Amino acid sequence: MVDRNLILVKVSSVNSHLKRVKEKSNTELNTFLKDLDRQESVLFNLQMAIQNCIDIAAHIISDEGLGVPGSTNEMFYLLEENGYLDTELTEKMIAAIGFRNLIVHEYGKVDLTQVFEVAQKDIQDLKKYFRSIFKKLGLLSPGKI
Repeated sequence: MVDRNLILVKVSSVNSHLKRVKEKSNTELNTFLKDLDRQESVLFNLQMAIQNCIDIAAHIISDEGLGVPGSTNEMFYLLEENGYLDTELTEKMIAAIGFRNLIVHEYGKVDLTQVFEVAQKDIQDLKKYFRSIFKKLGLLSPGKI
Protein backbone atom coordinates (compact mmCIF):
# COMPACT_ATOMS: atom_id res chain seq x y z
CA MET A 1 0.00 0.00 0.00
CA VAL A 2 1.26 3.44 -0.93
CA ASP A 3 2.48 5.51 2.01
CA ARG A 4 0.32 8.57 1.48
CA ASN A 5 2.23 10.57 4.07
CA LEU A 6 5.46 9.98 2.15
CA ILE A 7 3.77 11.23 -1.02
CA LEU A 8 2.57 14.35 0.79
CA VAL A 9 6.06 15.01 2.21
CA LYS A 10 7.59 14.67 -1.26
CA VAL A 11 4.96 16.99 -2.75
CA SER A 12 5.70 19.54 -0.04
CA SER A 13 9.40 19.32 -0.88
CA VAL A 14 8.71 19.82 -4.58
CA ASN A 15 6.50 22.80 -3.81
CA SER A 16 9.35 24.35 -1.81
CA HIS A 17 11.74 23.83 -4.70
CA LEU A 18 9.25 25.24 -7.20
CA LYS A 19 8.73 28.29 -5.00
CA ARG A 20 12.49 28.96 -5.15
CA VAL A 21 12.47 28.48 -8.92
CA LYS A 22 9.67 30.99 -9.24
CA GLU A 23 11.40 33.50 -6.95
CA LYS A 24 14.72 33.27 -8.79
CA SER A 25 13.26 33.26 -12.29
CA ASN A 26 10.82 36.11 -11.67
CA THR A 27 12.88 38.52 -13.72
CA GLU A 28 13.71 39.43 -17.29
CA LEU A 29 15.67 36.92 -19.37
CA ASN A 30 18.67 39.27 -19.70
CA THR A 31 18.88 39.68 -15.93
CA PHE A 32 18.70 35.90 -15.49
CA LEU A 33 21.44 35.30 -18.08
CA LYS A 34 23.80 37.70 -16.28
CA ASP A 35 23.22 36.36 -12.75
CA LEU A 36 25.09 33.14 -11.93
CA ASP A 37 23.48 32.87 -8.48
CA ARG A 38 19.99 32.94 -10.03
CA GLN A 39 20.99 30.39 -12.64
CA GLU A 40 22.51 27.99 -10.13
CA SER A 41 19.55 28.30 -7.76
CA VAL A 42 17.05 27.62 -10.53
CA LEU A 43 19.06 24.68 -11.87
CA PHE A 44 19.46 23.10 -8.44
CA ASN A 45 15.82 23.53 -7.48
CA LEU A 46 14.55 22.21 -10.81
CA GLN A 47 16.82 19.20 -10.45
CA MET A 48 15.56 18.50 -6.92
CA ALA A 49 11.89 19.00 -7.83
CA ILE A 50 12.13 16.55 -10.72
CA GLN A 51 14.08 14.07 -8.59
CA ASN A 52 11.30 14.13 -5.99
CA CYS A 53 8.80 13.34 -8.75
CA ILE A 54 10.94 10.36 -9.73
CA ASP A 55 11.01 9.28 -6.08
CA ILE A 56 7.21 9.43 -5.92
CA ALA A 57 6.95 7.27 -9.04
CA ALA A 58 9.42 4.74 -7.63
CA HIS A 59 7.54 4.56 -4.34
CA ILE A 60 4.17 3.97 -6.00
CA ILE A 61 5.56 1.34 -8.38
CA SER A 62 7.29 -0.51 -5.55
CA ASP A 63 4.45 -0.39 -3.05
CA GLU A 64 1.76 -1.25 -5.59
CA GLY A 65 3.85 -3.97 -7.26
CA LEU A 66 3.41 -2.43 -10.70
CA GLY A 67 6.51 -4.05 -12.16
CA VAL A 68 10.24 -3.61 -12.37
CA PRO A 69 11.14 -0.62 -14.53
CA GLY A 70 14.25 -0.92 -16.66
CA SER A 71 14.80 2.83 -16.64
CA THR A 72 13.57 6.00 -15.05
CA ASN A 73 11.48 6.73 -18.14
CA GLU A 74 9.84 3.33 -17.84
CA MET A 75 8.59 4.28 -14.36
CA PHE A 76 6.30 6.86 -15.90
CA TYR A 77 5.09 4.43 -18.56
CA LEU A 78 4.20 1.99 -15.77
CA LEU A 79 2.25 4.74 -14.02
CA GLU A 80 0.44 5.47 -17.28
CA GLU A 81 -0.36 1.78 -17.85
CA ASN A 82 -1.87 1.61 -14.38
CA GLY A 83 -4.06 4.69 -14.68
CA TYR A 84 -1.98 7.21 -12.73
CA LEU A 85 -1.08 9.39 -15.73
CA ASP A 86 -2.43 10.10 -19.19
CA THR A 87 -0.20 9.84 -22.26
CA GLU A 88 0.40 13.58 -22.57
CA LEU A 89 1.51 13.93 -18.94
CA THR A 90 3.69 10.83 -19.22
CA GLU A 91 5.54 12.39 -22.14
CA LYS A 92 5.95 15.67 -20.26
CA MET A 93 7.41 13.85 -17.26
CA ILE A 94 9.81 11.94 -19.51
CA ALA A 95 10.89 15.26 -21.01
CA ALA A 96 11.42 16.56 -17.45
CA ILE A 97 13.65 13.56 -16.72
CA GLY A 98 15.68 14.30 -19.84
CA PHE A 99 16.03 17.91 -18.73
CA ARG A 100 17.13 16.79 -15.25
CA ASN A 101 19.68 14.44 -16.80
CA LEU A 102 21.05 17.29 -18.88
CA ILE A 103 21.47 19.39 -15.75
CA VAL A 104 23.12 16.59 -13.79
CA HIS A 105 25.37 15.05 -16.42
CA GLU A 106 26.17 17.78 -18.95
CA TYR A 107 26.12 21.06 -17.06
CA GLY A 108 28.36 22.84 -19.55
CA LYS A 109 25.89 22.18 -22.37
CA VAL A 110 22.81 23.56 -20.61
CA ASP A 111 21.06 26.27 -22.62
CA LEU A 112 20.25 28.92 -20.02
CA THR A 113 17.53 30.42 -22.20
CA GLN A 114 15.84 27.00 -22.19
CA VAL A 115 16.28 26.81 -18.41
CA PHE A 116 14.58 30.18 -18.07
CA GLU A 117 11.69 29.06 -20.29
CA VAL A 118 11.28 25.82 -18.32
CA ALA A 119 11.22 27.83 -15.09
CA GLN A 120 8.58 30.15 -16.53
CA LYS A 121 6.21 27.60 -18.07
CA ASP A 122 7.02 23.93 -17.74
CA ILE A 123 7.07 23.70 -13.94
CA GLN A 124 3.27 23.60 -14.12
CA ASP A 125 3.61 20.07 -15.50
CA LEU A 126 4.93 18.93 -12.13
CA LYS A 127 1.81 20.24 -10.45
CA LYS A 128 -0.35 18.42 -13.00
CA TYR A 129 1.61 15.29 -12.11
CA PHE A 130 0.65 15.67 -8.43
CA ARG A 131 -2.99 16.28 -9.24
CA SER A 132 -3.06 13.13 -11.33
CA ILE A 133 -1.36 11.06 -8.61
CA PHE A 134 -3.67 12.50 -5.93
CA LYS A 135 -6.73 11.72 -8.03
CA LYS A 136 -5.69 8.09 -8.50
CA LEU A 137 -4.84 7.68 -4.79
CA GLY A 138 -8.02 9.41 -3.67
CA LEU A 139 -6.12 12.13 -1.83
CA LEU A 140 -7.59 15.56 -1.43
CA SER A 141 -5.43 18.28 -2.88
CA PRO A 142 -3.45 19.74 0.06
CA GLY A 143 -3.37 23.51 -0.17
CA LYS A 144 -1.65 24.92 -3.21
CA ILE A 145 -0.30 22.30 -5.54
